[in-house]
Amino acid sequence: MSQPTEPQVATQPPPRPRKRLDPEYSHDGIFTVVRNILETVVVAIFVVTFAVQPSRIPSESMQPTLKVGDFLLVDKQTFAPAGLLDHLLLPKVPLQRGDLVVFHYPVDGNVTLVKRVIGLPGDHLRLHLGHVLIDGVPLVEPYAVYTPSRANNYRDEFPSQREFPDEHVQTKWWLRLRSIAASGEITVPPGCYFVLGDNRNDSEDSRYWGFVPQDEIIGRPLLVYFTARAEEARGAIGHLRAAWYSFHVPQ
Repeated sequence: MSQPTEPQVATQPPPRPRKRLDPEYSHDGIFTVVRNILETVVVAIFVVTFAVQPSRIPSESMQPTLKVGDFLLVDKQTFAPAGLLDHLLLPKVPLQRGDLVVFHYPVDGNVTLVKRVIGLPGDHLRLHLGHVLIDGVPLVEPYAVYTPSRANNYRDEFPSQREFPDEHVQTKWWLRLRSIAASGEITVPPGCYFVLGDNRNDSEDSRYWGFVPQDEIIGRPLLVYFTARAEEARGAIGHLRAAWYSFHVPQ
């Protein structure tokens, strides 16, 4: 009578069947590379369209807060969510006095500007010696600077009309100003804002072209991610150091 044989125990797992490679994906990785690039482009387009957009500071009107050549990202959701879903998920944050805003230039909608919100709807506003008064009370503005310049009654005593303004004042705004100024001040209308540059003596702002409607506000400066100083730095280390110190959140 034969002895029963004990079952054999495998010492290694059986080889797995090799996956059949799709030539569309395996051909030198070209498809994967192209696909990744396209995905990146789609994400970038989505972000730029709905969330943030890059911008660059072209003038000195916001110094020292924002310098000429600063590259910044603009948060497009905080103040102006675009669609119904945005309104439900990301409720619009009300603008506060002192907020930085990016908006379409009222004179030319293809141009975007950055200024600081000074007058809110309903405010009674005027300037005296270049300083803002809201409802007759001087506004504390630690961000404002006053570089030496020639006296300018229109600029510093706004909305004074004792002298004809310079050529930088928009004629349409000058004519409107003559009808809305009362008792040496103006009242900011509903749904609009009065904005000024931090560099008060070198800024063309609401004094020169009027109020900014809420619908023209794009968003707020979110982050300065690069500056012209980094371009001017010497050597790779200098560029990296300057780029690193460029990162900041403007206030």
